[in-house]
Amino acid sequence: MAVYTEVSDEDLKAFMARYDLGEVISFKGIAEGVENSNFLLQTTDNNFILTLYEKRVDPKDLPYFLGLMQHLSSHGISCPLPVVARDGKALHQLCGRPAVLISFLEGLWPRRIQPVHCAELGRAMAEMHLAGQSFEMSRENNLSRSGWRPIFEACAERADEVQEGLAQSLAAELDFLDRHWPADLPTGIIHADLFPDNVFFLKDTLSGIIDFYFACNDSLAYDIAVCLNAWCFETDNAFNITKAGLMLQAYNKVRPVTSAEFEVLHILARGSAIRFLLTRLYDWIFHPPGAFVKPKDPLEYWKKLRFHQGVTDSSAYGITRP
Repeated sequence: MAVYTEVSDEDLKAFMARYDLGEVISFKGIAEGVENSNFLLQTTDNNFILTLYEKRVDPKDLPYFLGLMQHLSSHGISCPLPVVARDGKALHQLCGRPAVLISFLEGLWPRRIQPVHCAELGRAMAEMHLAGQSFEMSRENNLSRSGWRPIFEACAERADEVQEGLAQSLAAELDFLDRHWPADLPTGIIHADLFPDNVFFLKDTLSGIIDFYFACNDSLAYDIAVCLNAWCFETDNAFNITKAGLMLQAYNKVRPVTSAEFEVLHILARGSAIRFLLTRLYDWIFHPPGAFVKPKDPLEYWKKLRFHQGVTDSSAYGITRP
């Protein structure tokens, strides 16, 4: 989450007039994440999150995202719900941006990831994958392999400003992934952005998943690969096989990983690393002036990619061959 667009008191008052949610008590920006403008809104009725959609979010995709949250919630997955105004609609406009109020989810995301968090994540991710199987809408993952090279080409001339030789290394990795990217894996709804700040806990129990604005239809194992990168490396970029193993074992108890998925998990992990490396590189190079959020270091994902490049068997991630 982040803040790119400021909302005046007058604009907020006009927007809230659509709802019967009591009087506004407080309104403040949330300066985390990189994609949309988000605000914590407290009224005399309840707490809410107000999201203004920016940057990479295509307004045509919003019915998919909002419908998915409603679907998952109805199937027992704890996630925020869009709030419907008096006109029966959840999606409106604010400050020239598509905007939605969503329900507030109790809990905190883990600043220091413990093994128990990884186990809880694995279970919840598998439950989400199973619940998504009956969701009828579909959305292509525009940040999967076909989307990586255009981002690289936009950054290539300046990539070496971040690290010498980075452009050549990224080009070689993209060529490798083009040759080895797997097909015919089990597919379904994936979150595609299950970073720790999108997963809330009450003590050691996972209380909910938020921020579904990268959700799409893709390989289910790709979601696992995203989480290996986001949850299983320490602050010194050392891979923690204990955390990875607990996550994968908990996932496997709910939705068993297939032998085909096991065989290519290290390739998917490389793909996940390149995806976030490239989008972070783009945001680093083209950081909008005046944004209230600092771009994240792309080289964190270069170091993770280097680890996966050395993996030849997915047992390195703490999971046994099916």
